[in-house]
Amino acid sequence: MSDAAGASGDGAVVRDVGVVIVAGGASTRTAGAELKQFRWVAGKPMLLHSVQRFMERPDVAMAVCVLPKSHAGDPPPWLFQCDIERLLVSVGGRERGDSVLNGLEDLPPEVRIVLVHDAARPMVDSETIGRVVAKAREGVGAVPALAATDTIKEVDESGAIARTPERSRLFHAQTPQGFPRAMIEEAYVRARADRVRATDDAALCERIGARVEIVEGSATGMKVTTDEDFARVDSMSTMVR
Repeated sequence: MSDAAGASGDGAVVRDVGVVIVAGGASTRTAGAELKQFRWVAGKPMLLHSVQRFMERPDVAMAVCVLPKSHAGDPPPWLFQCDIERLLVSVGGRERGDSVLNGLEDLPPEVRIVLVHDAARPMVDSETIGRVVAKAREGVGAVPALAATDTIKEVDESGAIARTPERSRLFHAQTPQGFPRAMIEEAYVRARADRVRATDDAALCERIGARVEIVEGSATGMKVTTDEDFARVDSMSTMVR
């Protein structure tokens, strides 16, 4: 692994990383009735790509797959190709934040570092995961990201351009996002108490004043949303180790 994994005094790897894989949505942006996260891409179901990638890490204590309520009681059989002793299925909530919180609550007590990953990013690579874990072990939040290459425009309610942000300070955020467990749990507890919704976990940590830093992301970490995205992932699958 590219990061400094948790280790005991004798050098043995300590399983202290927990992963919450959010796959609780019911996407309608692709053709067909099959849930997007269960659709095959690059040789296997999309969700399975992520689960197996995280399971490659010996420091992962548990991967929690948050599935729609309609599937959590009877998960697809291919999911159990993974290490079932380190795999747990949780029930998705009404909003993404509810699903993440359900997954956090199901992590075992030995977990100290939490990664939150969107199942819609099946081609995340091991190097990106390693950078996120290493940064989170420093006691801060970590977001993999790519620098913006296009000029971004901010518009007002009428569609008129309000301003042009400085591109050098803009990044496209990806997942997994990583955090010390206490940080992300506090962020979600406070968000729920304040009835705050967010589609980005780091934003909730920023909201409580926690430090979150950028680490290098990867072009293969793209989000799969449309049929065209599925075709792109099929073509790039040989790039991911």
